[in-house]
Amino acid sequence: MAIKLDKVDVVVVGTGWAGGIPSAELAKKGYKVVALERGRDHDHSDFVGSKDELRYASRYEIMTDNSISTVTARGTLDEEAFPLRTQSENFEGNNVGGSSVHWSGVTQRGRKFDLQARSITIDKYGEDKIPADMNLQDMGITYEELEPYFDQFEKTAGTSGEDDPMGPPRSDSYPTGPMRPSYPVKLFKEAASKLGYHPIMIPSANLSERYENPDGETINACQYCSFCMMYGCDFGAKSDPVATVIRTAKKTGNYEIRTESYARRVIHKDGKASGVLYVDMRTGMEYEQPADVVVLAGYTISNTHLMLLSEIGKPYDPKTGEGVIGKNSAGLASPGGSATGFFEDKKFNLFMGSGSLGGTFSDLDSDNIDNSDLGFIGGGICEIRQRGSGPIGSNPVPQGTPRWGKEFKEKSLHYANRMLSVGFMSPSFGWKFNYMDLDPNYTDMFNDPLLRITHSVTEQDKKFSEYFSARAEEIMKEMGADIIEKGNPPQEWRHTQGYGETSGGVIMGDDPKTSAVNNYSQVWDMDNLFVIGASALPHKIPQQTGTLGALAYRAAEGIDKYLSDGSGLLVEKKSNAIKA
Repeated sequence: MAIKLDKVDVVVVGTGWAGGIPSAELAKKGYKVVALERGRDHDHSDFVGSKDELRYASRYEIMTDNSISTVTARGTLDEEAFPLRTQSENFEGNNVGGSSVHWSGVTQRGRKFDLQARSITIDKYGEDKIPADMNLQDMGITYEELEPYFDQFEKTAGTSGEDDPMGPPRSDSYPTGPMRPSYPVKLFKEAASKLGYHPIMIPSANLSERYENPDGETINACQYCSFCMMYGCDFGAKSDPVATVIRTAKKTGNYEIRTESYARRVIHKDGKASGVLYVDMRTGMEYEQPADVVVLAGYTISNTHLMLLSEIGKPYDPKTGEGVIGKNSAGLASPGGSATGFFEDKKFNLFMGSGSLGGTFSDLDSDNIDNSDLGFIGGGICEIRQRGSGPIGSNPVPQGTPRWGKEFKEKSLHYANRMLSVGFMSPSFGWKFNYMDLDPNYTDMFNDPLLRITHSVTEQDKKFSEYFSARAEEIMKEMGADIIEKGNPPQEWRHTQGYGETSGGVIMGDDPKTSAVNNYSQVWDMDNLFVIGASALPHKIPQQTGTLGALAYRAAEGIDKYLSDGSGLLVEKKSNAIKA
């Protein structure tokens, strides 16, 4: 029997950007907020000594513990799924701040197309452009409606960047200037410009200068130390929830984080959520935290898993196309497109860098590319990044080099600082056969069914990869590489998430028949339950964190409206707004 605790205004599952933003906004307004975090607490001082590649990048110190719960995976409906067992297969964060602590810091905004993919595709190319098996949907919100929240997130994070002439319109400039370009980035920008593109520095949460945000939180300037992606920042120079919104929430006195608290169910009755059932992993004791509003703000997988376990909403059925929970699982095998170049006469200081130090351009992204004669929908954002090459994880040699012996050693030393890569960050669309459900065979340590992921690579994915790998090859040739290796199209999903950012499962839209939440992240079937995060995206978008930050600020506004104005849906239902 679970121990029932005193009721609070809001209980939030998760402390990443998706959970930290509404927690701070609501705590500032005087609401009592409790956050449940399955990982441990820390501040940036805990990461002193974090410049340890073996500990963090090889042994995944701050990633999820698969011995508690994992996912199962399969490629088709006819296969039996098997559990992902190693941490290299799933990079979910397992700490206060969540995956937003070890993220790269790239802070691109979603484009108009990302929010209205179906409508824009039909307007430009006709409905026949959309494959019959693709679940292409709008999100029920426009870029113009979401733009103020993008601006709010960037000012909280202090995002460093420069205006993109090919990017979406902005109401204001970035709060801090762009990062300093390294030699490889300068080389990329020169080559891209010669080819007619419009390169800029990547919008970055690794700040170019010391910055105080509107809440009074200070973020330091990046030192380009390279221990960034996969690591927490020991200098407090990467905008993450620990440096910003969590600190703000704690100062109010209205916010409490309970760490090592594993959420198992949303408790509900008669269409209303009443709280969250969770386990204190230190003692094994089970608790019920009652609240007026429940917020699920975990990773895509966690949000979807909790919704299915809690039996909220209708599970998606790939055979009939009916149901919404688990629908449009995406991002697991983003097609992308890339080219790697090896240089004989140029040498780079690749040991330095940061997660989002790099150059980019939007000329071929989903708003700007012409898909008329292409066998795919959407486009990609080009990038070169200098993250910092670690001696364990980075050992580049050209294809055909023996994997051991004298030649391997010689080429390893020669090319250690002579290899660069250009790639395209791509969308990954929802398909009728790619989804998430509860596994019938495997359970977690609580004896609950694991989440099962079914994912197939499509012909569109392959065509996308071929096209953009060719564009990357052209850029690398212009950069002067002596050996160029073009990326190969993905043939199948290798049952690993890896660096991919997953999305879908509890998707946003304007029709409860085809979506789970409205554009305030409020569940259609349960108006005091809000589900925030990448689970809301009907398809995976390139570098989605900036969009999730904007959606979280809008959700926080909606929760405040709900609590202050009384119950009810914040957005009117529109029946049959989107064809299934």
